[in-house]
Amino acid sequence: MHCPRPLHTFLLRLSAGLLTAGLLSACASPHYLQLNPQRSAEVPVTGNGQAITVIAVDGRDSEVIGTRTGSAMSTATITVNAHELVPSLQREAERALRDMGFSPTAENAPGRPSLTLTLEHLGYERGQSRPVIDEARLESVLIAEAVNGVNTYTGTYTSRRTQSFAVRPDRDTNARMVNDLLSDGLDRAFRDPELGRLLAR
Repeated sequence: MHCPRPLHTFLLRLSAGLLTAGLLSACASPHYLQLNPQRSAEVPVTGNGQAITVIAVDGRDSEVIGTRTGSAMSTATITVNAHELVPSLQREAERALRDMGFSPTAENAPGRPSLTLTLEHLGYERGQSRPVIDEARLESVLIAEAVNGVNTYTGTYTSRRTQSFAVRPDRDTNARMVNDLLSDGLDRAFRDPELGRLLAR
């Protein structure tokens, strides 16, 4: 059956409009990142089996770390949920303390040395744009506070990454970049010799 030209033109325009809307919707869809950062750096061995209370905390103001477009008003948000990330940070903190020679526990006890690992900031921003090439700028800030008796040591560990791309990153690519960023932060924190020294006193 042959469609009359006006109807044929209308159907073509409708199909093009739906395709465009679909593409725009895909480009503007939010990303929820599932992360599993892991420390890879060697850590100083200073412990001798001492029990250490270790707690991971999300200290961010918001679970939204940025937007895919770089616009603060965009609905294409990038979100990292605390209830999914904090357990991963907790596992890595406990693993690091075991590798340092301590016996980590999540239970508090009077007088027991403790380590609190706080994710203070996690950000994803759009950097400079050039013809054909865009740029993403990522930053994380981890704070480790070690307490042993009346002594306290606080270390702040900032990781930054700039990534250029011709095609806007998909969810898996964004997750990989943020994972690498946080893994670098964990490396910086737990290879700090002052943490182990204070906990071992």
